[in-house]
Amino acid sequence: MAESPSQLLALQEYLALQELLALQEKKQAASPTAAKYLDDPLGFIDNCVTFPVPRRQGKRAVGLAPYQREVISSLPEKKRVAVRGPRGLGKTALASLVILWFALTRDMAGIDWKIMTTAGSWGQLEGFLWPEVKRWAYCVNWDAVGRPPLSERNELMKHGLSLRYGLALAGSPDQPERIEGLHGDAILYVYDEAKLIIPETFDAAEGAFSGADEESGLEAYALAISTPGPPAGRFYDIHRQAPGLEDWHPRHVTLDEAVAAGRMSMKWVAQREKLWGRNSALFMNHVLGEFCSDDEDAIIPLAWAEAAVDRWRDWDRAGRPHREGQSIVGVDVARSGKDRSAAAIRMADVITEIRTWAKADTMETTGIVKGILGAHPGARAMVDVIGLGAGVYDRLREQGCLVDPFNAGKKTTRRDATSQFGFANVRSAAWYSLREQLDPSRGSTLALPPYDELLGDLTAVHYKMMSDAKIMVEPKDDIRARIGRSTDMGDTVMQAMWLQAGSWLDAYGVTMCPDEVKCGRGFAAEVNGEPRTRCPYCDASLEEELAPA
Repeated sequence: MAESPSQLLALQEYLALQELLALQEKKQAASPTAAKYLDDPLGFIDNCVTFPVPRRQGKRAVGLAPYQREVISSLPEKKRVAVRGPRGLGKTALASLVILWFALTRDMAGIDWKIMTTAGSWGQLEGFLWPEVKRWAYCVNWDAVGRPPLSERNELMKHGLSLRYGLALAGSPDQPERIEGLHGDAILYVYDEAKLIIPETFDAAEGAFSGADEESGLEAYALAISTPGPPAGRFYDIHRQAPGLEDWHPRHVTLDEAVAAGRMSMKWVAQREKLWGRNSALFMNHVLGEFCSDDEDAIIPLAWAEAAVDRWRDWDRAGRPHREGQSIVGVDVARSGKDRSAAAIRMADVITEIRTWAKADTMETTGIVKGILGAHPGARAMVDVIGLGAGVYDRLREQGCLVDPFNAGKKTTRRDATSQFGFANVRSAAWYSLREQLDPSRGSTLALPPYDELLGDLTAVHYKMMSDAKIMVEPKDDIRARIGRSTDMGDTVMQAMWLQAGSWLDAYGVTMCPDEVKCGRGFAAEVNGEPRTRCPYCDASLEEELAPA
């Protein structure tokens, strides 16, 4: 028998009453401590977190910086807060403390809560944010909170939290659909290294905010933190308050604030200015906390180099697994007392490390390189043979080492990936080849070690298009005059990756006799600008296939 409208209405009122009673029961059961700090994250941190004492003797525990206190205290009122600033501000620590405040207070109050964390890369979540959350969980005063410490067995997970009334999760930054269906009475989104997060990922969170207001009693918060990058993307649009994003509250933490808080030293700032240049994108992004594009004529964009560093960190966290492929040691030999010799050790698509040394003569440098080759069986050395490097190359050959010459000033027949452009010399071709191998649109897998100097080198090199449709990379001497130092690390990585785009034979315009049995010698592919048709040594035709033996 169908129910009447009055019976349906009575049933709805009954269910609503039961839900209200359940909520009241949760509030009555809530811990006074948790209830006290529901809207007071700063009070929770001040009273329930013990800041660790630095290992150095005589140092006191370092608490929150003034700008951290300001950002944390503003979150309950502002709802959506975006923070940009230089390196070393404690942005990830700030996010971790906010996560613990939100999760613990809501859980103890019996509120259905969810936290979704995402970042510019999975490695940022796995290697930085969630280890930082775990580190701060050890600093919580659990007596003040009113519950036992989080159990690492079933509550404090590797990439999240699983408590009685809610969950904190890590979401892949390139799969927005996986963070879209977050439901709960209290929601928090955390975006770490937000400059790299695509707009679709930000948009996927909007469902949580659509019904959150004072009348509904639902909560939704968002915290986005990052060093800035190029002036593009959603994080940049938030900070410029683009139309439709006015409900975000941007905060720029300045260099002066970081220095005043003791989080950054002027000595470090001076060294980075000397290393990168005050007007470089690296200095603007990482020291001043400003959005800045790369130089238009920089051969390698900063974002591409930083992505390669992220891949190296992923490889490192995975236990440095072996990669099948070429093993090359790029060797750049110092030409003066101020410069350093450098060796980049490459395993397939990973530059595993870069070693540098200074004030070594030819024999000492030869011994260092031979030692590196001995530790990496099957590896070849790619030695810059201009200047002192010629002696190193000759001596390595005499000792039977696998070694190839890299002559930066030589002409080359190489062309770019589109086959539209040639190169003024081998140096230009090699640097542009490195650019193509770092290009994300080409599915780059190249991984580079996290050296500040290497990032500076890669982004300092400029190039231009010549009238003859050839690309010209500026000479080392011009770079040294412009930035005050030699790009040793960048050059040795460029040399290590040179063979990835082809052999050194084709790079120098050399071809091989097709009759490998009787001849197999190499020779110039052209004579006076005309292509050869026959081998100059055995007269074998270069245009016809050899008959089967």
